[in-house]
This record gives sequence, C-alpha cells and structure tokens, in this order.
Amino acid sequence: MFKEKTSVQWKDLDASYHLHPFTDFHEYETSKGRIIEKSEHIYIFDTDGRKYLDAMSGLWCCSLGYSQPKIGDAVINQFKQLPYYNNFFQCSNAPAVELAERLVNIAPKQFKRVFFTNSGSEANDTNIRLIRRYWDLKKQPKKRFIIARKNAYHGSTIAAASLGGFDAVHKQFETLPYTSHIVEPNWYTEGGDQSADDFGLNAARELEKQIDELGEENVAAFIAEPIQGAGGVIVPPVTYWPEVQRILNERDILFVSDEVICGFGRTGSLFGCETYQTEPDLITFAKAVTNGFQPLGGVLVSDKITEVITKDGGEFGHGFTYSGHPIACAAALATLDLMEGQNFVTRVAEDVGPYLQSKWKELEDHPIVGHVRGIGMLGSIELVRDKNTREGSNLIKNQAVYVGNFALRII
Repeated sequence: MFKEKTSVQWKDLDASYHLHPFTDFHEYETSKGRIIEKSEHIYIFDTDGRKYLDAMSGLWCCSLGYSQPKIGDAVINQFKQLPYYNNFFQCSNAPAVELAERLVNIAPKQFKRVFFTNSGSEANDTNIRLIRRYWDLKKQPKKRFIIARKNAYHGSTIAAASLGGFDAVHKQFETLPYTSHIVEPNWYTEGGDQSADDFGLNAARELEKQIDELGEENVAAFIAEPIQGAGGVIVPPVTYWPEVQRILNERDILFVSDEVICGFGRTGSLFGCETYQTEPDLITFAKAVTNGFQPLGGVLVSDKITEVITKDGGEFGHGFTYSGHPIACAAALATLDLMEGQNFVTRVAEDVGPYLQSKWKELEDHPIVGHVRGIGMLGSIELVRDKNTREGSNLIKNQAVYVGNFALRII
C-alpha cells in the first residue's frame, strides 16, 4: 500500500511536510515524533518496533479497541453500495436514517431528532447555530451569551474553541464575544480549604452568579462536559451536578451536555448526563460513536428545541458536505451493534470500570501522586512535588511516560 521506507525516512518526511494539530511546529522539525504503523486490540506499534498499550483509546475514540473487523466489514459493504451522497436538497441515505432512529431510541427520552456532523467541533458549532435560531424564533434575540467552564474543551474551530476554556488557546485568536467562563469543578486544584461537598456547591453556584451578572435575559445556554476530559479528567464532587440542575431548572436557559468523550458508555452509562442525572436540551457526540474508525459527530436535539425550529423556523441555513456520510453512519451502526452485543455499558458499570478504579486508587499512596480520580473507564492522576502543598511536579520525558508540556496530569 505504501512505499517501503525506514523509520527515520518516515519521520523526516513527516517533519518536512506535515503540520500536526496542537504541536509546536518549530520544535517538531528537530524532535520529530512517532510514526504509528499498526494496531492490535488495545495496542499500537510504531515504526521503531515499539509496542504501546493505548490507554487513551486513540484520542478517546476506540472504546472497543482496534481489532473490530465487523466495523471494517460494514465500511467495505457500504463503500460497494453507496460510497457517498450528500444530505442536502431533501436527500438522505439508508445508513443515516437508520442511525438517526437508533440514536434517538437509545438517548434520554427528551430527544427525538439528530443533526449529523463530522466531528465534535462541528457539532458544537451546530449547537451555537441551533441555540441562536431557537431564541430568535422565541422572540428573545438578546439571548446570546453561552456560559462554559475554564479548562473545558469543546473543539478547535474558532466558535468551539471560544466555548473551550484554555487560556493558551485563546491567546492565539480573538474569541467570540458572547462566551463566558466560570470555575472548573476541580476540588483538588481549586477547592482550597473547602470540603469537596462544599466546593461542589460553591462551584455550581458560580453559574448562578454568572447568569445574574450577565442578566438572565442575555444568557442563551450553559455548555459542559459531564466530566471534563482534556482539561484533566475532572470528576466533579457529588454535590455539583444536582446543584447545577437546580439552577438550570429555575432559569430560562438551555443546557448542552458535551458527550464527545463521556458518551457511549465511558462513564458506565450510555451518556454521562445519565450518570449524573442531568437533563440537557442538546447532546454533542462524536469519537466513540464509530469507535474512531470513521469521522462522525452530531447533535441530539430535544423536542423542546425541535418543536420551535421545525414549526416556525423555515430553512435552517447550516450543514456540512459530509453530514450523515453513508460510510461513517454504517461504521456507527456496526459499532452500536457491537456495544449492545457485548453488553459494553453494563460491563463498564459493573465489571471493568470498578476494577480499573480500584487499581487506580491504589496509586494514591505513591509519594509523587497527590490525587487520583476517575469514574468508569476514565481516570487521571495529579502529580506533585509535595502532597501537603499540592505543588505540581515537573516530570522528565522518558521511555515510559509522556506528559504534555501544558499539563501536570497523566490522562
């Protein structure tokens, strides 16, 4: 398939021609990286012959591992029948229709429609468009602000990155003016002398304060991951989400649950909002919906929003060339078949998830481990120099551990 090259040749070509996401381009020209050559089950192999246990599932994508030929078969079969057609001009395709129905049937009861995209970033861009359209049709055009959280990740387009809460990213472009950010619910780094329960309540009430500061008449929505993934696998205190839901119930704003990482079983429920018993109006999904084998994302849209935008909205001027791509949707259907056939969500909730968390917790006694947290198949470790002061640790890259230069967490 590819011309034979040595590992050094591949790395030289990569550094010469390929601009990588979230990478220091100048540094990469000399440091170069790893060329991943093949995969098997939960392992990946590079061109230097190294074998890695891929604990990050690609990029939170391959929840079922890499050796799933049934997904590949579904992709090949769809390629032979209909490799592509668009979903514009009142056209559709059978895999997209079947997948939409399937997702609605397994989603929380308030969801009856799906809008397909190619990624979580595009899905959150779509959320902004849906939210805007909803409030305009409700004759409340002043509702523009979307409240998010610091250290949240919602994608890398200008709109989605504006929703995200990474200062280092925001410094590289002018963020959208109608986004606002509140504290992340990370008790270990932000809680100070408060108990976890007290901090959870106070962190949730920052949402209430922000709504009042901006004016409820100006706030359109709150967007949050059930567990902040890229920001450090931030598992909120048990008091956090019930208090957030109370606030949302009392205020006239929409709630977006970004499930790109948490969705499809990773927390022990099909969606993270079910784990925490929240009631979103929109759900963002991507990644694990196809086990990472094809790019696909989307938005589950609640009846509350659908009824407004379908009845009075006219044409919704938004979409993507590859929305509802038949091959990607076929991959998603095969992935859902495997998840259901293997009782994947139940196993995460009752078997492998509790086992992982019990072993993860044992690491907390290590002298450089300050805090361990996790749920289901998610977990993170806070590395410290001093357990008492919680001062962060600078680890040196070696053969076993790679820590991003922006973080002090192994994820």
